[in-house]
Amino acid sequence: MSEGDLLHVVTTDNIGPGRITFGRAIVWGSVGLMAVVAVLQTLQSLGTSDFGFASWRPTLYAYILFAVCLCWAQVLVKGEHGKRILFVLPAALFVISLVVFPLLFGLVIAFSSWNLSSPDGRQFNGFDNLVQMWHDPFYWNALTNMVWYVLAILPEYVVAFALALMLNTEIRARKFFRVAFLMPLMLSPVAVSWMIGKSMMETRFGPLATLARHLGWDNPSFFGTGWMAKLTIMGMDAWTFIPFMMIMILAGLQAIPKELQEAAKVDGASPWRAFWEVTFPLMLPVSITAVLIRLIFKLKLADIIISVTSGGPGGATDSVTSFIFREYRDRSNVGYGTLLAMVYLVIIIIVMTVLMKFADRWMKSRY
Repeated sequence: MSEGDLLHVVTTDNIGPGRITFGRAIVWGSVGLMAVVAVLQTLQSLGTSDFGFASWRPTLYAYILFAVCLCWAQVLVKGEHGKRILFVLPAALFVISLVVFPLLFGLVIAFSSWNLSSPDGRQFNGFDNLVQMWHDPFYWNALTNMVWYVLAILPEYVVAFALALMLNTEIRARKFFRVAFLMPLMLSPVAVSWMIGKSMMETRFGPLATLARHLGWDNPSFFGTGWMAKLTIMGMDAWTFIPFMMIMILAGLQAIPKELQEAAKVDGASPWRAFWEVTFPLMLPVSITAVLIRLIFKLKLADIIISVTSGGPGGATDSVTSFIFREYRDRSNVGYGTLLAMVYLVIIIIVMTVLMKFADRWMKSRY
């Protein structure tokens, strides 16, 4: 074996049974301590007992102690291999602390009655928030609106694909158009809301409203009726995010070898047939990725709705996220709003998992 190969060899440590036992003992001891502290603080937060904990800091300190003991135990039990694990383990423990603990705290709040305007503070109420959600027509209306917002991704994808095809051809000022079409993506959705929704579409003096009056619309109101307001929100959101899908599809089109297109022309295929038989199948992986990422952004739609309509008229433009935001801001209902957010998170996880598995199976069946 060469000298260079020796750099990647981890020698076997002479680790005794006492050292292994001690390493395992400090890990399980820290786990037990953290569990006891967490149970005591949970009982105090529910009002069952009072152990003098002013906040959840003792649980945090117990978790830090557990993290230190776990990292130390890796070296004690596994030696040099444990030192390698330390390159990843602290970062994983830090991520857990940033994800798992807020999620657990959110679950505690979700099953509590906590209104910031109430002098009683947070009170555990079991499944009352879940029952209220089940009988809340405004929440179900927001979920129904989300179905329409999600379906709007399909025409957005068609427009993005068409723009990508155009920018992939040899046209004049192609570089200029690429930059110009990317401009909406560079703007904040809040800026788009005020620039278009509050200014250009303003009923009395907005340029678009004035143009609509000249074209024969007597009383132009882009947010006066439910269906019109919803279509307008869809249009503004599409204008902002179509460039995102366009740039992904354009990158995929430029990666397709030109020889394939030339071979299709030599075989006598028309432009439409060459697109349908060659370009579109090769673009399916990129297209599915672009649509799924766009779906993630769509499920978080709130900025434009909150800034322009606040969910109106009559909840016609509400998304789930904007409805939850108004539960916090307008009604100060932290407990109920947190439950709605948790339920929506579960729905998103289920929908995304099903779609990704379906897309994976469909792609494997075609290739």
